[in-house]
Amino acid sequence: MTAATETDRALVDRVAKGDRAAVRLLFMRHHARVYRFVARQTGSEMMADDIANEVFLELWRQAPGFEGRSEVSTWLLGIARFKALSLLRKKKEDWIDDEAAAAVPDGADTPEVVTMKEDKAAALRRFIDALPEEHRTVIDLAYYHGQSVTEIGEVLAIPVATVKTRMFYARKKLGEALKAAGYDRGWP
Repeated sequence: MTAATETDRALVDRVAKGDRAAVRLLFMRHHARVYRFVARQTGSEMMADDIANEVFLELWRQAPGFEGRSEVSTWLLGIARFKALSLLRKKKEDWIDDEAAAAVPDGADTPEVVTMKEDKAAALRRFIDALPEEHRTVIDLAYYHGQSVTEIGEVLAIPVATVKTRMFYARKKLGEALKAAGYDRGWP
C-alpha cells in the first residue's frame, strides 16, 4: 500500500505509534479543509492558521485514544471547532475588564417581575388544566413538549386541520380565562 492510498485511519494508527511521517501525510491531506473551516468560524485568517497547526499537534497527542467512531476528517474538524470556540471565548473574556463589566446593565428581572411571571404561569397552568381534554392535550404537546402541528396530528392520530381547530379554540378559551382573571396577554 502506498502513502497515497493508505487510509486516514491507518495513518492515525501510525501516528499513535510515533510515526511523524504519518502526521505530515495527514497534514497534507486535511490542513486546507481545517484551515478553511476555522477561518469561517473565526473570521480571521491569522487565527485559522494558528488553530489549524494546533489541531495537528493535538492529533499527535490524541492519536492513541482515537477510537474510530467517526471519520478522521470529522474528528479533526471537531478538534478545530473546539479550539476555535475556546479561543473566541478567551478573547471575549480578555476583552472585557472590571469597569466595563460593572457598566453592563443588569437585564435580569426584578423580584417583583419574577413573582408576577410565576403567578401568571401558575394561573395559566390552572386554566390549561381546566380545558377539555382534547384542547388540553394539543396545548400541552405544542407548548410544553415543543411538538409541531404535524407531529401532534401524528401523536393523536387526527388530521392536521383538527389539530389547528383545537389549538384555535384552546387559545381562545385561555385568552378569555386570563382576561377574566385580570391578566393581560403580554408578559409578565
